[in-house]
Formats: sequence, C-alpha cells, structure tokens
Amino acid sequence: MSERKNTVSVVWDMAKPIADSLGLILWDVRFQKEGANRYLRIFIDKEGGVSIDDCVDMSHAIEEKLDETDPIEQSYNLQVSSPGIERDLIRDEHFAKYIGEKIMLKLPRAVDGRKEFHGILEKYENGNLVMSYEDGKTLEVNKKETSWIRLDDFPGFD
Repeated sequence: MSERKNTVSVVWDMAKPIADSLGLILWDVRFQKEGANRYLRIFIDKEGGVSIDDCVDMSHAIEEKLDETDPIEQSYNLQVSSPGIERDLIRDEHFAKYIGEKIMLKLPRAVDGRKEFHGILEKYENGNLVMSYEDGKTLEVNKKETSWIRLDDFPGFD
C-alpha cells in the first residue's frame, strides 16, 4: 500500500522543479486555514531578491500544474511571495545559510525571565542551534522547542 503524502509535500514536489527552472529557490510551502478560507502559500527566493515578476511567473506556472493534477480537494486561494526580510527559518538549509547572521527566536516558556531572544546563530546541527546573545551568553535549543525562529534583518532595531 502506498503512503499518502500530505498537501504540503505534494505541492513542494510539484513546485520545486518549477522554481528551479525559473532560477528561483523554493523557500517554503504552507497550506493553512484562516477562518472559513484556506490558503496555499508558496514562498520563493533568489539572490538579489524576488521581484513581482518572479512571483507572477511562479504563480502562473504552479497554477497550471495544480489545475492539471488537482491534488487539493478543498477550495483555496493561491499566494506566491517572497519570504520577506524577517523570514522564518524552518528547513535545515535555511539555518546552514545563515550561520553567523543575526536571528531572533521566541520560546513558549521563559528562559532567564524572557521568551524572545535576538543574537547571532553560531551553530546548527540536527535541529539543535546555538545562539549567542548579550554579553557573551549563549542559548542552546532545539528548533522544535521554539515558537518561531526568524532572520533578524532590521539594523538598528535591537
């Protein structure tokens, strides 16, 4: 019996070769319910930044593939965009790319009296990350134990 893939995996497998052919990096795929609506969100990136034309090209290409294969039973809205400046770091390759860069993360429970941290991503391996922050302190945490982790790319807003 074949294993049934979830919607995100199916769309990722369809979107990845399309993004590659357009010279784009597939950053993330999300299928989310908000109120009564469902959204299929595809996030793309590329060196030098994503343009509106990149989003339109990806949207048209993936829309055609989605219409052809019809892998999603529910009705949904398709959105294609850049992951943005304060992009979520989710996949192992995201963390590898940003070693040595400023990140911010939020924990569900306070550590040292706080839940949000800003610092430098020092190390990442097998889901575990080390972040240095104020006065040489370090925080070691598994990404599964965080609410979110994002690139901290707003200079002057520490």
